[in-house]
Amino acid sequence: MADQFFMTQKGYDEAVERLHYLQTTKRAEIVERIAEARSHGDLSENAEYDAARSEQAANEGEIAELDYKVKNAVIIEESDDNSTVHIGSEVTVYDEEFEEETVYTIMGTTEVDVDKNVISNESPVGAALLKHKKGDRVTVKAPDGDYTLKILKIN
Repeated sequence: MADQFFMTQKGYDEAVERLHYLQTTKRAEIVERIAEARSHGDLSENAEYDAARSEQAANEGEIAELDYKVKNAVIIEESDDNSTVHIGSEVTVYDEEFEEETVYTIMGTTEVDVDKNVISNESPVGAALLKHKKGDRVTVKAPDGDYTLKILKIN
């Protein structure tokens, strides 16, 4: 894992809230389900118990990961500077090969939402766009091969 996780204040607050929920509410719900499943007898053939234990392990894993990210968070200041792409920028790009425009918002790894085109600064597209200006052509080094995007607008 990385030593620093870039987050907006909003993203940090959401991560802290999620961590608190997982450590209190969700953890207690899982413990209740485990206790209920135990009361049904033989644990060796108890699918309900196995499912609750698996959920407990997943929850504890998410808690550990989120706790690490929160402890190593670097809060990025919101900036109105649109001269170059930075974390927090909304960038309109044009892919000449596919002849299409796409708008991406560059954020830290904890705030990614692929459905809304919110991408990480560490993703191939995000990393390629960082520190470039409107009009620049950037090469994205993707697993399927390199491609070029032209920066049309930075908000």
